[in-house]
Amino acid sequence: MNIKKLPAARGWAWIKQGYALFMKAPLLWLTLLLICIVAAVLVSLIPIVGEPLVSIATPVVLIGLMAGARAVECGEELELAYLFSGLQKRTVPLLALGCIAVIGQYFIFAVMQATGGEALVSLMMSHEPLTDPAVMTQAVAGAGFALLIGAALFSTLMMAMQYAPMLVYVNHLSPLTALQISLRAFLQNIPAMLVYGLTFMAFAILATLPMMLGWLVLLPVVFTSLYVSYSEIFPVVASVDAAVIES
Repeated sequence: MNIKKLPAARGWAWIKQGYALFMKAPLLWLTLLLICIVAAVLVSLIPIVGEPLVSIATPVVLIGLMAGARAVECGEELELAYLFSGLQKRTVPLLALGCIAVIGQYFIFAVMQATGGEALVSLMMSHEPLTDPAVMTQAVAGAGFALLIGAALFSTLMMAMQYAPMLVYVNHLSPLTALQISLRAFLQNIPAMLVYGLTFMAFAILATLPMMLGWLVLLPVVFTSLYVSYSEIFPVVASVDAAVIES
């Protein structure tokens, strides 16, 4: 698998190019994301199984957004139908990838509980709204080593999941292989990923200030820039059968 190692400056370029893709169809992007958010909220309201179902379905939904980004990049019109790309083929491997992510999350919670983070894990897994911030502060302070372990494991899971759905869908990799390659690609491009992540963190603060209105731009750019970064890091994969991600 050809993984391209890019300079740190590409992290900022991904955001700029992602913003350009968003500006080609801003209203349609916002419509697609609104549909995804509303659907996720409604499913998450299902007792016990709702939130895991959202996590399991996330790779399928992400493929739809990546298909939309590919279409916009190719000069085509963004359509609602792209959201269902992940249901047209490779659906089972994509759902398996979501299941692995859910299992990974529960494994991390178990490790945190075993290392002294019981109170924090209980709060994180609770479906009740947190009314007293002091309770969370106390739980975080008492977690200690468990918090460090959890942060390291969740970061690893995030890096492994970042490009895995696209690798499963476009290049027909198995979920486990896709996770390994996604993690390797992230680690090989840490400078660019740091610029990418830190810039988004700065923008997130700015986006929150004017009544959260900045998120109307920032949230779509999260996905369009992800597509741009994937296309650059996996140039051979991204160019194999240009129509495959659109089908």
